[in-house]
Formats: sequence, structure tokens, C-alpha cells
Amino acid sequence: MKAAVVYKKGELPKYAEFAEPIVSTENEILFSVKAVAITNLDKGKASGKHYSSEGDNQNGFVIGSDGVGILEDGTRVYARGNSGTIAEKAIIDKNIFVPLPDGISDAVAASLPNAVAGSAMALRFRAGIKPGDTVLINGAAGFTGQMAIQIARHYGAKKIIATARNEKTFESLLKLGADEIISLKQNDQEILNQLKAIKENTPIDIVLDYLWGHSAELIFASLKGNGSFTNKVRYVSIGAMSGDLIQLSSGILRSVDLQLSGSGLGSWTKAEVRLLFSEILPEMFLLAAQDKLKVTIETGKLADIEEMWAREVSDGKRLVVLI
Repeated sequence: MKAAVVYKKGELPKYAEFAEPIVSTENEILFSVKAVAITNLDKGKASGKHYSSEGDNQNGFVIGSDGVGILEDGTRVYARGNSGTIAEKAIIDKNIFVPLPDGISDAVAASLPNAVAGSAMALRFRAGIKPGDTVLINGAAGFTGQMAIQIARHYGAKKIIATARNEKTFESLLKLGADEIISLKQNDQEILNQLKAIKENTPIDIVLDYLWGHSAELIFASLKGNGSFTNKVRYVSIGAMSGDLIQLSSGILRSVDLQLSGSGLGSWTKAEVRLLFSEILPEMFLLAAQDKLKVTIETGKLADIEEMWAREVSDGKRLVVLI
């Protein structure tokens, strides 16, 4: 079969002939792959930099962790792969997949799950979002950040504040549901002043952080209390696009009612992952089919995987490989 294969971590994947995966247990089935999104998770695994990366394989490995495909009976589904998914065939668990509704394309369906998991799981299970909450999304210009705006609103957020550097996305973020935007191109004091003004007007209940790094330090600084009673803030780290390490004063932790947690592979319980497949993803696929969840994608062919892997995709778009 044709597949996108990495022979040495850190190198571009190659369009190559690769052995078709073999079903080895009664819980596995083969499906024909039709579309796979290229995500930061997959790039991190291919480079060996993500914490879930596996060891080197001298024979190479097929990249891709999930995708949209067709079962032998013709059912169109989304599934996680037990084998690499940017290929003509992949193995999936026969008990863990999501049938797709009519009205959603393969490409759109493939683009959604990673971003849904990176936003809905944090909102529901780490932040415990409630109707009326005020949500700050740090790094909202990316594809997952844009998804988080829409899902937070769907879950009942009263006010949504977005931080972003790409000024080209500001108007689209407002159209997606953000109420206010903080430009990260401002100097530190201007960012702090804007954060503090927002906090004084509407206490922040939830922070979803896709950036970490210095912008996280500024957000924590803005939350610091003065010894009086404070509003509880549920701060969830989801990504580290601006750096993996920060300095965090213990005075901030002691002066504010702060719940700090992370959301990602390894942090979710089995029950939460079951709900992702049985409730959350089906609901989001249906919303997208009804044009109530907006995404912007670019597509390309499997044969062009090297060019696609290296392509810079801007303005919060998701790149999807069609197979």
C-alpha cells in the first residue's frame, strides 16, 4: 500500500510503498482511509519531541494517529488508529469508532477530532464549565483555539476573551464568538493592564492555555490577589507553543483560589475518553454537518506528503491529507 513513512525521526515523511498492516487480534479491523488531518501532535511524534513518541524503528513507521475511512460494510467512520493512518489502509479497534452523519465531508470530519479533544475535554472534565462562566483562551488564533471559542459558547460561556498575535485573525475570532481580544503583540504592561481591567469588570472563571511560556506568566501575574476573597479560577494547560517552562511565584498560588491542571494524552481517564467517543465527538460532527461549527481547512494528496508536511498553514487553518 502507499503510505507516508518516516524512516528517521526529524526528517520529512516519504511517500512510499509500505506493508499493509495485519489484523492480529479479534478486536481489530482494517479500514480504508479517506482523510487524515496533519496535527501538531503528529508532527511532535514524528520528530520524537512529543512525550508520547515511541522509540526509533529502523524499518520506518507510518505517521498519523487517526482519520476518516470506510469499513468493509461501507459505513463511513472516524477512528483512532492502532497503526499509522496516513496510508491507504489502517487498523482500528472494532469497538471504538464514530459513524459520521450525512452532510459532513471526509476532510472536515478529519479536521475536527484533535481540536475537539484539545478543547472540549479541557472545558468539560478539567475546567467543569458551567453556563454563565467567563472563559479566557490563551492562543485562540490557531485551529484548536478557534474550536475552543465555539465549543465554550456552545457549552454556555457568558463571555469569551481571546489572546492572539496574528492580527489577521482578530475579525474572524470575533465572528466565531469571542467578545474581546487581547493582542499579544503589545508590551507586557499593556497586556497586564488589559487583563486586570477585564478581571475587575468580569472575574475570569476558566483559562484554556495553548501557549504557556511568557504569556502564561502574564496571565498568572494578572490573577494575583491582595489578601481579599477571590473568584475561583480553573486554569488548564493544553499546549506549550510559546515554551515549555515558566516562572510561577508561590505568592500567586497563595493569593488566589486557583485550580491548575493539564489536559492531554495520559491525563484523561478511561471514562472520559469513552465519553469523547460516545457523546462529544458525535455531537460535534453533527454541529459541523449542520454548519453550526465552523472550520477552515486546506487539502492535499497523499502523494504530496513531503510538501504538505513542510507547508506553513496560517490563520488557524487545518491541513488535511486526502487518500
